Amino acid sequence: MPSNFTTFATMPNTFFRFRRFVVFQDRCAMKVGTDGVLLGAWAAGGRKILDIGAGTGLLSLMMAQRFTGAHIDAVEIDGESCLQARENVERSPFSDAISVHHASIQEYAAMYQGECYDAIVSNPPYFENALKNPDIQRQVARHSDALPFADLFRAVSRLLSADGVFSAIIPVESKGRLDEEASMSGLFAVSETGVKTTPRKAPRRYLVSYARRPAAVFQKEEVVLEISPGVRSEWYARLTADFYL
Repeated sequence: MPSNFTTFATMPNTFFRFRRFVVFQDRCAMKVGTDGVLLGAWAAGGRKILDIGAGTGLLSLMMAQRFTGAHIDAVEIDGESCLQARENVERSPFSDAISVHHASIQEYAAMYQGECYDAIVSNPPYFENALKNPDIQRQVARHSDALPFADLFRAVSRLLSADGVFSAIIPVESKGRLDEEASMSGLFAVSETGVKTTPRKAPRRYLVSYARRPAAVFQKEEVVLEISPGVRSEWYARLTADFYL
């Protein structure tokens, strides 16, 4: 991991090297960052996985590494990001396991005729009322105009199998809206992990998962990324051990 890494930040390099694959990101609005790495290492998986908003392809590559034998469909609305995700997949050892589709998830869900997914993952755009970025590519990637939470959950509800799990990462201030839309779509929160940057701070992100049935035991915890500046916690180090160099 580069020495200038900061939690919940994006990586400024044109590429980022993991243990088993390299992610190039010069043509993508959303770079490799802590959020994506956390979700890719934490999310539930299965035999058939859907990645909503693929970006660089990071989540798909991490899920392919974790779940041997799975097939991942990655859906990305931005043309340049889609091309870069395809190139990153083709350069990786997991090219046979991942298919990258250029479409909005609304279009993909409406046209999809295949078997439902065991697992769906997404690092969704979450800015709802913030000042828009003048860069249209970054605006689509970061603001929820192109993918409102209601549309996200309509797609998840249509595409998730009866026993499937949808996993996401979201800022604390957006979690209530996400939970609300999940409930309106008939999905139940089954686990949540509050992520703090340091022990003394409040959680800044939540790793959350939803399913069609309530959990027998709701899993809830709080974790810390760094016990001191630049020193990963045992939880974070263990979670990402198979990915970070």
